[in-house]
Amino acid sequence: MLFNSLDFFIFLPIVYICYWAFLRKTGQRNVLLVISSYIFYGWWDYRFLSLILISTLIDFFVGQAVYNSNSVSKKRLFVSISVCLNLGILGFFKYFNFFVDSFLDSIRFFGIQMEPSWTLNVILPVGISFYTFQTLSYTLDIYRGKLQPTHNFISFAAFVAFFPQLVAGPIERASNLLPQISRTRVFRYNQQVEGLRLMLWGLFKKVAIADSLAPIVDDIFLNHAAYPSSTLLLGAIFFGFQIYGDFSGYSDIAIGTAKLFGIELMSNFKFPYFSRDIAEFWRRWHISLSTWFRDYLYIPLGGSRVKKILTIRNVFIIFLVSGLWHGANWTFVVWGLLHAVLFLPLFFLKSNRRYLDTPNVLNSVHTFFSEVPRILWTFAMVTFGWIFFRSESLGEAVHYFQGMFDFSWDSYLHPRGYRMIDYFILLICFVLFEYFIRKDERNPLGFSHRSIRWASYCLLMFLIILFYDDGVDRSFIYFQF
Repeated sequence: MLFNSLDFFIFLPIVYICYWAFLRKTGQRNVLLVISSYIFYGWWDYRFLSLILISTLIDFFVGQAVYNSNSVSKKRLFVSISVCLNLGILGFFKYFNFFVDSFLDSIRFFGIQMEPSWTLNVILPVGISFYTFQTLSYTLDIYRGKLQPTHNFISFAAFVAFFPQLVAGPIERASNLLPQISRTRVFRYNQQVEGLRLMLWGLFKKVAIADSLAPIVDDIFLNHAAYPSSTLLLGAIFFGFQIYGDFSGYSDIAIGTAKLFGIELMSNFKFPYFSRDIAEFWRRWHISLSTWFRDYLYIPLGGSRVKKILTIRNVFIIFLVSGLWHGANWTFVVWGLLHAVLFLPLFFLKSNRRYLDTPNVLNSVHTFFSEVPRILWTFAMVTFGWIFFRSESLGEAVHYFQGMFDFSWDSYLHPRGYRMIDYFILLICFVLFEYFIRKDERNPLGFSHRSIRWASYCLLMFLIILFYDDGVDRSFIYFQF
């Protein structure tokens, strides 16, 4: 079920009314959350509900076994069971085809032709990368002594399958989400209003930004050999805004929807395109994933407390795994490597934590001319990386880069005949608006003056209707990961 679909706009009010109007006890509400979450997910393919249930059962019982074990060896054994089973399921569905195809390509390089009968066409279940990491963090936190297991299976099932963030995050920690599910939730008007604002803002980013740019990006990347370098540069920049509007829009809708049920999810984006270096970008982009890898992979490997050569290894591992997490394609591996290469100089110069404040380029003339070039440079590097992320193969990415540097110029015509100037105006206004709300990503439309608030609501709804295109694939990009 898509957030931006008629099905969801029927589904949500029904669950919402039942949740607040007819149910009073926390246990009853949690049962409703589990049922509604399974309906929400099963809308795509009910057969994959069994995978969520398996992950839920594994970590519910393993978590208790880890906590109750008296010896370190037994704790490690149970944690290993959780890790192997969860990652085994994830690896089979997400990477089986990738490794088989890579193996066949490698032996073909030596002139050996093989078409084995045991290859399978494995379908990737929606959201499996997200809920697998979420359940794993629960068991790992118990093993590390940071969390006590829950004995309420319904509460744990609601934590794993909570429908607002089930298929594309944020990847929640049990220490944040599980206590909220377990305790009594009270209807708070301000929380409801903030949730609706976030949902409207996220829907605007998805429909007016991401979906409106999608036909242009698809056309340019599909026919990149026929376009001049100016158009290829336009396609890369537009994809940067498309994926940001798509993914951060989903996160905003997810966080806003959770607020409607009295639950606060973690922030997943903090205006990443105002970052002044790559390190800051990763503190602002897909925060729930980057902090997950930091806490459960980078630090256990030794982080930056080990020898410099091992720290370099750890950095590369983090970015490579992050790339591979996004998809079973060598393009994602190269994308991760590129970000590792961009990050390492900052690490060596000990400037990777230089920018922890909120960007304020209009603070003074000096600030403007010192920080704007850094923001533009970081955006350029991220944009070049998106070319690998968007391309279907490494060969396609290389050809795209080659075309970008032939320095040819020509105007671009929208594949459906729309005026391109409208998109440039929209993006410029979008960037300016995000700059002025950059201090509070959780309440982007919370202006103090009532007239301004309602004007912004009406404007966003108008733009959503104006840029809505029924012929565009409305699914979210990160569903494929």
